Amino acid sequence: MIWDRKYETLSREELQRLQLARLKEQVARVYEKVPYYRRCMEEAGVRPEDIRSLDDLARLPFTTKDDLRQNYPFGLFAVPLDRVIRIHASSGTTGKPTVVGYTKKDLRTWAGLIARIVTMAGVRRGDIAQVCFSYGLFTGGFGLHYGLERAGVTVVPAAAGNTERHIRLMQDFGTTVIVGTPSYALYMAEVARSLGVDPRRDLRVRRGLFGAEPWSEGMRAEIEAAWGIKAFDNYGLSEVIGPGVAGECEEKRGLHINEDHFLVEVIDPETGRPLPPGERGELVFTTLTKEAFPVIRYRTRDISRLMFEPCPCGRTTIRMERVTGRSDDMLIIRGVNVFPSQIEEVITSTPGLAPHYLIIVDKKGYLDEIEVQVELSPEGFSDRYEDLASLEEQLRNRLQATLSLTPRVKLVEFGSLERTTGKARRVIDRRKEAAK
Repeated sequence: MIWDRKYETLSREELQRLQLARLKEQVARVYEKVPYYRRCMEEAGVRPEDIRSLDDLARLPFTTKDDLRQNYPFGLFAVPLDRVIRIHASSGTTGKPTVVGYTKKDLRTWAGLIARIVTMAGVRRGDIAQVCFSYGLFTGGFGLHYGLERAGVTVVPAAAGNTERHIRLMQDFGTTVIVGTPSYALYMAEVARSLGVDPRRDLRVRRGLFGAEPWSEGMRAEIEAAWGIKAFDNYGLSEVIGPGVAGECEEKRGLHINEDHFLVEVIDPETGRPLPPGERGELVFTTLTKEAFPVIRYRTRDISRLMFEPCPCGRTTIRMERVTGRSDDMLIIRGVNVFPSQIEEVITSTPGLAPHYLIIVDKKGYLDEIEVQVELSPEGFSDRYEDLASLEEQLRNRLQATLSLTPRVKLVEFGSLERTTGKARRVIDRRKEAAK
């Protein structure tokens, strides 16, 4: 089933004509309404009338998270504040939060985009969706909530936390769809089993919509096995709109990007140079229809690649590969680039281990050291290994082959690493402290 066949199945030529018309309108609008963008465009020597083709997008300057913070709180809004009926913001844990606004039309657009991605994942009218994201300044909870309602789904706004209550609500309400972070989905399954509830047998959940943090195919397999469901990835970020930028269809061959609303590029994260089709790099998005808070060439820091081959589902939009990590989350260990997702993939494909881990980076003398702490599976380690030392050695060897460096490996008891109701904390980097 396709939610919006008019736009999700456009030919490439029709879609590009629509994108160009909307891009021209958006560039002219931000030039007129947002002094910051006008100044940046003038410094780059480009005016709205210079945008004559989609290739001219590369002439426009990038927008970064620092730009958003420097214009805190409302400096990048393109409408008067009395037209903004919703404000969201990031946590601001590393500085000023990034603040985004929505007009009434923006909220209608957002709900429609979420309706698209939940329909892609096989969610239907009559489903009961339990939202396990927090409700507040974070866009995840409200974004999925109103989009699910638009799709005719019954929504249980349970929010994050109080995991035992989540399980009771699933039993009592007959929840068929869970919405949250993938790491929290695994934790909920653990709590259910501790309560004597088998998620596969005793609950009616059939679909999971997960996002807000990178997760591997191994993690997907763990979730699907624990719950007996089909698990789907969706992608978005507050600075662009929130969730609703892209989502997986039931083919699970990448995430369809809602290209009638967002122009996507892939650039070299070091040079900013646009990369050829199919190459992996940093995603950059330009909003085509946002009113209150349009962004031009926003650098996401998310690493992915675009896929152009036709999808059997019938949608014609470009797909993005699942995000493998962030350029600003990349660890450089003794000159080697390491993404946490690489480590997760090894862990989730090693028998005897649970998909819960912590990466600790430290400095011993002049050398960087990396330790990977991993929980043992609750069922115990595999019969393939004579003892824990053998399992540790096997994991260390597999990580060395993947990362081209040898980390320390520490196997810990199941349940001993911290669980969170939001994004999982996977990395502790102590090198700055060691340098003091």
